[in-house]
Amino acid sequence: MSRLATLDRLRTSIPVIAPSMLKCDFGNLHRELELLDAAQASVLHWDVMDGHFVPNLSYGPMVIERCRLRTKAIFDAHLMISDPEKYLNEYFKAGCDCITFHIEAVPNPVSLLRKIREQDVVAGLALNPGTPVERIAPFLAECDMVLVMSVEPGFGGQKFIPAALEKLKTLRMMTPPDLLLSVDGGIGPTTIADCAQAGAGLFVVGSAVFDKPDYSAAVAELAKLGSP
Repeated sequence: MSRLATLDRLRTSIPVIAPSMLKCDFGNLHRELELLDAAQASVLHWDVMDGHFVPNLSYGPMVIERCRLRTKAIFDAHLMISDPEKYLNEYFKAGCDCITFHIEAVPNPVSLLRKIREQDVVAGLALNPGTPVERIAPFLAECDMVLVMSVEPGFGGQKFIPAALEKLKTLRMMTPPDLLLSVDGGIGPTTIADCAQAGAGLFVVGSAVFDKPDYSAAVAELAKLGSP
C-alpha cells in the first residue's frame, strides 16, 4: 500500500485502535493475528526496543516480516532504538506501512523523515513524556504522524501520565487536521475519551485489548469511547 493510501485509510478510520503487539502471546502468534483480524483491528503497532534507548528488548524486523504474510492490517513500527537510520532498510523490507522514531534519538530528524517518505512509507516522530512539544515543532511539516508517549517507553502495562493531554492539545492547535496524532501508554476505557477530546486519532492499546477474553468486544468498546 502506498503512503498516501495508508494515510487515507487511517484518516477515514478515526478512531483507530492499534493493538500493541508487545502484549500479545508470542507462543501463539499466528492465532493472535487471526483474533486481531477478526476483531477488525486495522492497525497493529510493533514496539521495537534495543535495550539501549530503552531498558528492554523486544523483537526486530524478522518477526515483523513473517507476520506481514499473515494479515492485511497496517503495520505501524515504533522504533524505540538509538540508531534508527542504521536499521531502517530492514523495516522497509519487512513491510512496515508506518515507521516512527524518537526525537530523543535523532535530534535533527529531517533527513530521516524524508527518507521514510521517499520509500512511500508513513513517517512519524515520537516524543517522550519529559520532552516538550517545542522540540519537535520545527519538524512538524516533515511528519505524517506524531506519537505522544503517555508513559515512559520501554515496558507495557504502565499508568497513563495526564500531562500527555496538554501535549496533544498543543499539537492539535499547531498542526493541520490531516496530521495524525497518536498516543501510546496506559490507554484504556478510562483514558481514551480524554485523549480523543485532546486531539488524538490513533490509540496504541496493550492491556486493554490483550488482557480481555474477547478482543472483538474490547476493540469495539474502545472505538466507541474514542469516537470524536
